[in-house]
Amino acid sequence: MPIQSYLSRCGFSADAFSADFYQQVTDFQQQLATLTPAAEVKWQFRVPELGEGGSCSLFGQLADEPYDLTPILGGQTDANQQLLAKVTAIVQFYQVNSASHWFGVYQRRHNPAGETVLVKLAYFGAESRAEFPLTAEFAAISNNSTVGLSGQGRIINNVAAYLAQGGEYYTCDPKVQAEACLPLVDANGDVLGIIDSEAFTQNLFDGKELALLIAVALTLPALLA
Repeated sequence: MPIQSYLSRCGFSADAFSADFYQQVTDFQQQLATLTPAAEVKWQFRVPELGEGGSCSLFGQLADEPYDLTPILGGQTDANQQLLAKVTAIVQFYQVNSASHWFGVYQRRHNPAGETVLVKLAYFGAESRAEFPLTAEFAAISNNSTVGLSGQGRIINNVAAYLAQGGEYYTCDPKVQAEACLPLVDANGDVLGIIDSEAFTQNLFDGKELALLIAVALTLPALLA
């Protein structure tokens, strides 16, 4: 998908970005295209305990059992191993090139209970929730679910101000001061998943940092379709 078309799909004004910004996105896309799959992937990862009703994570309290991707992906097949290896390589590239403190790639899938969710395929940073329900109810408190349902991007460079204005927000880590959540869409504009990045400082997601995020968002759909 062309950069301008993606920005419009996200709800951003393509005219608001400079020629230099578009070139930065293109440069990152070219680098991402040359990545080799990661040597190791994680099929299981630790997750926080969920609060009453499963609506929120209890920060600092980890569940006894790790989350296992095997059931929701349909088994540890060669194809799924390759998917995770390629997604992990992109996450590692992002970590090297960004000042973000947390980043995750989520795919839209049906879990074993038959629920439509965003499932975390790979990430770096503190332990966090593995699945986000794609429901209007959960979107009322979650940017991830909101973006996953609407396909509209969310850039929040001051979380405290956003909350003060009544914005919905799912707090995984109280240190987070800025967040960027972007949809992963196919050529038809259908949402395949999201990426989510969080920082412990305000005003990170602009300029080159935002260009990197958009390049990643444009690269991942080919793997997830």
